[in-house]
Amino acid sequence: MAQGSPAENGVTAATDVGMVPMRAIKAVALGVDDAVSHFMVLDELDGARHLVIRVGPAEAFALDTGLQDMQWGRPMTYQFTAALVRSLGGRIREVRLDRIVEGAYAATVELDGPEGVGLVDARSSDALNLAVLTGAPVFVSPEMLADCIARQQGDSADAALLRRAIGAGPMSVHRADI
Repeated sequence: MAQGSPAENGVTAATDVGMVPMRAIKAVALGVDDAVSHFMVLDELDGARHLVIRVGPAEAFALDTGLQDMQWGRPMTYQFTAALVRSLGGRIREVRLDRIVEGAYAATVELDGPEGVGLVDARSSDALNLAVLTGAPVFVSPEMLADCIARQQGDSADAALLRRAIGAGPMSVHRADI
């Protein structure tokens, strides 16, 4: 990790470059024919735009349980990762969904630790799960938001599915009391 303040290290605050503050609000599972698609949905904090990200079932499950603050007998993967960062004297400062790589949304996790500020490349779903568990703010690039809005346009099955994810109710994971 780099040492010094973020500005001294060339780390620019997300809001300084036009990033949009958002928050993860739900995980959604939608069944179409015999397949189930999973999504993470983010809402703009000071606006009406949404970011919809298709994810795997494990990442959607983790987001839903994280949003519910569910506790387990043993830590799940993202809980373990957040605890590991804390135990090493670090904290997650913010998560930036900041680029599109081969059609998929990618993220940068900004950490603050004993060695200073560091930036870590991540999948958007992993970064969002950590943000939910640690309370870190989430910022989305205007380009990524525009891409998501463009993907929702038209009559394709994928566009319709993205639009449905915004209006759908959240997944609902419950612990079974045996």
